Amino acid sequence: MGFATAVLIRPRAALVLGRVSNLPTVVSNALAGLALAGTTLAPAPLLDAILALTLFYVGGMYLNDAFDAAVDARGRPGRPIPRGDAARGAVFVAGFALVALGVALAAHSGPVGAASGTALAVAILLYDVLHKKTALAPVIMGVCRFLAYAMAAGMAGAPPGTALLLGAAGLFCHVVGLTCAARQEAYDRLERAWPLAMLAVPLLGTLAASLQAGGGTVAGLALWIVLLAATAVALFRLFRRAPGDVPRAVALLIAAIALYDAILVAVGGGPGWAVALATLCFPATLALQRLVPGT
Repeated sequence: MGFATAVLIRPRAALVLGRVSNLPTVVSNALAGLALAGTTLAPAPLLDAILALTLFYVGGMYLNDAFDAAVDARGRPGRPIPRGDAARGAVFVAGFALVALGVALAAHSGPVGAASGTALAVAILLYDVLHKKTALAPVIMGVCRFLAYAMAAGMAGAPPGTALLLGAAGLFCHVVGLTCAARQEAYDRLERAWPLAMLAVPLLGTLAASLQAGGGTVAGLALWIVLLAATAVALFRLFRRAPGDVPRAVALLIAAIALYDAILVAVGGGPGWAVALATLCFPATLALQRLVPGT
């Protein structure tokens, strides 16, 4: 059954389309954004930020597959729409609805949240529409994660400060590096390695922040060692280029976003529960990726 004849989004397809295994990194993004903004990590603003970012993430991923359906039918026929497990029209509707709900929730928090939420929605749509057509796609994806921090802070009424902008810049570089690798995942090979140098920026930035931090120094340094190890393993796989190495490396780098977030929460003086929660998002992502593909 082709993607043009499917009439429903099957339950398994709904999970695959949304790349829900990566949602723990959305939780850690919300924690880091609030911590860097210097706001109190109270349950209400944190849950609001997590919900809004989840709506944006899943909605954006749905739209990604909907816009790519024709291309996937040729190159990735196992994706839910080409194989007939989801109707392209239904995926479009669901994706736009989820993004719209994310904007509405962000706007409900106030003008700063409305502005950052709108900016994030625009960036997501730009990526989904253009990512197959421009070499700047990794940059647009990096902007999406950059704005995730800004929106979490904005929903708490905090405009972006220096700490948040620097932290978001490091996340931007990490995402640009992994997205450059992910663009070549369908071919299971890495043709251009130089963009991976971007991965050094968050490593150097978090090391410097951990060494300068007060109470978060020990936790920050311990998490930095884990982030360094995860990045090294991913790079080894990318350069080895054995069958399956590229997608596994990309999935690991996605999960490592949570480690980067956890370091920032630790060095930003976040409470122990917040550091622990952000840290647990890394193994949670890896575990969920075994059930639902993260890419």
